Amino acid sequence: MRHFAVHAFAPIAIAAVAGTVINRLEYGGMTEFILPLEGSLAFYVELPAFLMLGILSGIVAVVLMRSIFWADDIGTQLQAKLRLPKVLRPAVAGLMLGGLAIFFPHIIGVGYETTSLALTGELVLHELVVFAVLKVIAVSITMAGRMGGGVFSPALMVGALTGLAFGIIATAVFPNVSGSETLYALAGMGAVAAAVLGAPISTTLIVFELTGDWQTGIAVMSAVSLSTALSSRLVDRSFFLTQLERRNIHLAAGPQAYLLSMVRVVSVMRSIDEDRGPDVAHCWELIEQGIYVDGNTTLEVVMPIFETSGSSFIPVVTLGGEGDAPELWGVIYQVDALKAFNKALAATAEEEHS
Repeated sequence: MRHFAVHAFAPIAIAAVAGTVINRLEYGGMTEFILPLEGSLAFYVELPAFLMLGILSGIVAVVLMRSIFWADDIGTQLQAKLRLPKVLRPAVAGLMLGGLAIFFPHIIGVGYETTSLALTGELVLHELVVFAVLKVIAVSITMAGRMGGGVFSPALMVGALTGLAFGIIATAVFPNVSGSETLYALAGMGAVAAAVLGAPISTTLIVFELTGDWQTGIAVMSAVSLSTALSSRLVDRSFFLTQLERRNIHLAAGPQAYLLSMVRVVSVMRSIDEDRGPDVAHCWELIEQGIYVDGNTTLEVVMPIFETSGSSFIPVVTLGGEGDAPELWGVIYQVDALKAFNKALAATAEEEHS
């Protein structure tokens, strides 16, 4: 969420510790994946390969994210064109997934089994490529069909498949200076997941927890950093921030961008009858020029109008039905809009440092 207030972090940390303790008491120190890694990294010589894997993983992550959004747009267009009821959209997607699963059951579900096979090096190259491509298609169909589910586990699976495929090729080309190909699967898993989730720090820490090996962690960190840097230039930082951006919630740009959309004009405007207010005739002149805003809009709409019109105030109107003249409601001054924006920024900064 790109929000780093201490008072927001503390409850999350407490909940995470409590959940971990209860899990360990019940299941012991078991991890989700059993990793065959025992000092298998030809460390300094092999680091450039992990940087290359990071670039590849960033590209794969972008393909995964854009495929989901493209499929969602196509699904929405087809639903509108065919006048398909909303309840049938998941059914159609389920039919498509069932058809794929008849021939490739590995792509259905969370995918932990296939991910484990990749992390232990039990898949061959052509299987890795086919499963990765089909998993991207399956996730896109699932999300476009509004069937629920998420992208975390699919990102892990696609990343592990990508990493192992890269590792098989890299260790075959440079067998004398290469470590374990399964280490590439782990690095690819972390790199793709970090780029999709927009969480490079968390992903790197997860790898440290899974392996307990600082050399492995640094190798993965190299791949994660490059994949995240590349993907953030091609999408809006991550899958979730891109989702918000598509809904006109500009969280990725920081509070200076999204706070304007949170302040409504009605909370800032002044009454037209207020002392020393603008002349009503002048307000109507501006309205006739198309310089006005609806009272229910936000400062995100108002500020560009101030910039282009050069006016110190903008009439606020209530829009009637089609053909009806707007009703003058009040005015919003640029100075009041800036004061409200500065107040919201100050409140956000205070919360961040609380």
